[in-house]
Amino acid sequence: MTYTNSSLVNHKRLSPNHSGLRNHVIDTITIHCVVGQCSVEALGSLFADPDRGASSNYGVGYDGRIGLYVEEKNRSWCSSSSSNDNRAVTIEVASDMTEPLAVTDAAYKSLIKLVADICKRNGIKKLVWSTNRNERMNHLNGCNMTVHRDYANKSCPGTWLYDRHGQIAAEVNKLLGAADQKQNSGNAAKVQQGGKVPDVYYQVHTAGGKWLPNVKNVDDFAGLENKPIDCIKANLSTGHIRYRVHIIGGKWLPWVTDREDYAGLYGQQIDCVQMELSGLSGYDVEYRVSTAKSAAYLPWVRGWNSTNDEGYAGIYGVAFDKLQIRIVKK
Repeated sequence: MTYTNSSLVNHKRLSPNHSGLRNHVIDTITIHCVVGQCSVEALGSLFADPDRGASSNYGVGYDGRIGLYVEEKNRSWCSSSSSNDNRAVTIEVASDMTEPLAVTDAAYKSLIKLVADICKRNGIKKLVWSTNRNERMNHLNGCNMTVHRDYANKSCPGTWLYDRHGQIAAEVNKLLGAADQKQNSGNAAKVQQGGKVPDVYYQVHTAGGKWLPNVKNVDDFAGLENKPIDCIKANLSTGHIRYRVHIIGGKWLPWVTDREDYAGLYGQQIDCVQMELSGLSGYDVEYRVSTAKSAAYLPWVRGWNSTNDEGYAGIYGVAFDKLQIRIVKK
């Protein structure tokens, strides 16, 4: 196989710290944090030192510029695992020096573009993340994203990047044209009108708390009184449900399908949610929330309008602490 390097590179300084040609095709992405808001030049200087015994294929500086340190054809020394680094393109991203080891907006945006470029050139059709370490390390269920902490007693890539791996996959897949691959596949279940109404199962994570038990339909509500929600998971007994959330003071996050990931960011309260069904005929999703400032539920919302983004449950700027979802016939 002929390997190429990214045309997005702004700085090139090849490191002597590598093992030469890979023994496996590139099929994995491994994102690391530098633990320092450094430039690509500074990172290149570190990897140029043979005594460090470390390198990565690429680096992303605090300002979003991209560095190349080990050509893609070669195995870098980055993840404490020869088997992983032989199949993965490794990327170090400039970050804060204290947890959650956050990265700048410029670095994050460049990371998304770089990963999408790597995937396109190496035939990776869709990026798949799993919060299950065994699935990551053994590449189960299509998982092709790994992290340094899988192979060593390290926190890398830090909480900030780790918690966004599902979001990173979703944003990259959108650039790859694979964002809707699952729900558009020929295997999507088709439930005709008149059949049994599908069940919906959902759970929420409270800000500063934990994931709460699953709720089925409207047997109960998901949430805790006066405990703002920051993340949501949902799936159906048949067909698929897509959903996304809006962060207070922020923006709408990428769509999530079923439980391939969760919608939200740990520690950041959400104020609005949108939902829709996929792979179903004759049914729609209705959902409602109760704000932390009021015990009463807001009106039920059905689906959403993709033309103008109308149709959401919640009030911008106000956290909600309870969620209910139900599937209804059209």
